[in-house]
Amino acid sequence: MTLDEKLKEIPRAPGVYLHKDGGGKILYIGKAKNLRNRVRSYFQAGRAGEFSYGIKTGELVKQIADVEFIVTDNEVEAFILEASLVKKHQPYFNYKLKDDKSYPHLKLTVNEPFPKCVITRRIQNDGALYFGPFLPAAMARKTIDLINRTFQLRTCDIEIDGKAPRPCLEYHIKRCLGPCVKGLCTPAEYQEAVRDVRMLLEGRNTELADILEERMLHASEEMRYEVAAKYRDLRKTVIKLSEQQKMATTSESDVDIFGYYREGKRLALQLFTMREGDIVGRREFFWEDLPEDEFNPAEFLSEVLSQYYSDAGDTGVPPADSPAQDSRATFTPREIHVPVDFNDRELLERALSVRKGRRVHILAPQRGGKRDMIDLVEKNAKLAFEQRFRVLKPDMKRVLEEMQETLELPRFPARIESFDVSHIQGAENVAGMVACENGKMNRSEYRKFRIRGVEGADDFASMHEAVLRRYRRLRDEQKSLPDLIMIDGGKAQLNAAAGAMRELDLEAVPMVGVVKPPLHHNQVAYLLVKGREDEPVYLDPHSQILRLIQMIRDETHRYAVTYHRKRRELRDFTSELSAIPGVGGKRKNRLLRQFGSIHRISEASIEELAPFVGRKTAAEIVDHFARQRALSKDASAA
Repeated sequence: MTLDEKLKEIPRAPGVYLHKDGGGKILYIGKAKNLRNRVRSYFQAGRAGEFSYGIKTGELVKQIADVEFIVTDNEVEAFILEASLVKKHQPYFNYKLKDDKSYPHLKLTVNEPFPKCVITRRIQNDGALYFGPFLPAAMARKTIDLINRTFQLRTCDIEIDGKAPRPCLEYHIKRCLGPCVKGLCTPAEYQEAVRDVRMLLEGRNTELADILEERMLHASEEMRYEVAAKYRDLRKTVIKLSEQQKMATTSESDVDIFGYYREGKRLALQLFTMREGDIVGRREFFWEDLPEDEFNPAEFLSEVLSQYYSDAGDTGVPPADSPAQDSRATFTPREIHVPVDFNDRELLERALSVRKGRRVHILAPQRGGKRDMIDLVEKNAKLAFEQRFRVLKPDMKRVLEEMQETLELPRFPARIESFDVSHIQGAENVAGMVACENGKMNRSEYRKFRIRGVEGADDFASMHEAVLRRYRRLRDEQKSLPDLIMIDGGKAQLNAAAGAMRELDLEAVPMVGVVKPPLHHNQVAYLLVKGREDEPVYLDPHSQILRLIQMIRDETHRYAVTYHRKRRELRDFTSELSAIPGVGGKRKNRLLRQFGSIHRISEASIEELAPFVGRKTAAEIVDHFARQRALSKDASAA
């Protein structure tokens, strides 16, 4: 694919993009909430050499020859992946890793007599303790809520001196120990809660659970059963939190994650390589001749993994370059994650374990975080499939030959002309025609039609008029006719267009109607060939013929709608100015050329308008719009 083709197919999804030069060297790695918008923004002005951004970015755009991207499920994953890849590849145009201080931390104010725990995005040298960053930010809020409910540290900013007459609502709903009121909580009891929170935030959950158990038993021996129950509940919460953290934390181990996407005989396999807990690269593999009916995912993965790791080394140390590079992988990871289990899994595990010198696990997780990672890899495999098998520029001559055969056309469809009608309830009724020559749109041959002989919303009559006018002119001027005419519509529109051709004695020109499914106007349900309307032609959803027809149909619709909007804007412009004394046809055209819209005229001053309509008429225009604004304000007030 060329760079321009890739830019057209980038998905509207969060992820990471990698700009490369002509030699494949990574120039810059960035993240985006919307990959399509972000990546394409680099090239909107760059191709003309007029950069609206800084010199450094301008120099980057000049060197970009290729773009690679990895989609993620959300912005947080994109941020983490970007940091990992930048740290791994150190691209020239990346300044440095993102500063963790811009993300939420928890601040435990141990520098105060009665500390509290708060969320902050600024780390200061103020004697407080900082924990984080928390990704996503919601995790920081959940942790704060847990601390308030469980350990009941204060959340207020008042000075704590024990002289407050009564506690606030937080104390009554058991979210604060109430150190502000003398007798509710001693400083020692409060500091005990602070120490517990600190241990929790430091991840010392097991140690904290043991301490809470000791307190529980001690209180029980002294028959302080309410206090013992409190420590019991605290211990249960800490143990549960510890288990959740253990399941959620990704070990800093080396993992290879596989995922695939298949349609028919074609398959795209994606491999993400994680080293020390970070995604550092990926590889893509493709098949085009798999057995469509007898495909067995387990057998396929067994053979693929056996071949892939046949050259794996036993050094136990990752190679200097990522396994996602072009060379064969020479490193055996500690874990391999696959989407489905297979029969030879234990055998391959033993072979790789012997080679590595320690146990290697091959897992097929069905739920949880590991399964989510496989789903993410499979999402990227689907995108790779799309690029490889659907987006690559097809052999247009072959596609048109297939179209000729499928539609049973009398000659090769080198030139295709397509029609569509646009209006709103019959107002500003127009039609547009586009031309496609040898699979490429020829904008210089596009034509617009302002429908004159049709009153109201009559698509069929409008289509008849547009087709009649177009080919009457070609016939009279003895110009060449198209090889195929496409009509955006069903049987009625096709018959209307065919009637026009019949009047001109041009029935021999092939025509086809493009029928859309109900409520899905951006798709094609089937085709109707003139003369064989009772035999609809259904195309394969992945057919290149269908892609070409959809492209032509979409361009026709866009062109007709654009013309309709311009006509409607011109009508509104003209009708508005017609209400102003002294503004005739010539002055309307002069204002239209100069200001372009009714809004800009309404905002113009007498001095700005006078050179084009004279000072007296300029004053009339300014007064007219001033009255309109006053009426609008009165209506709003009423």
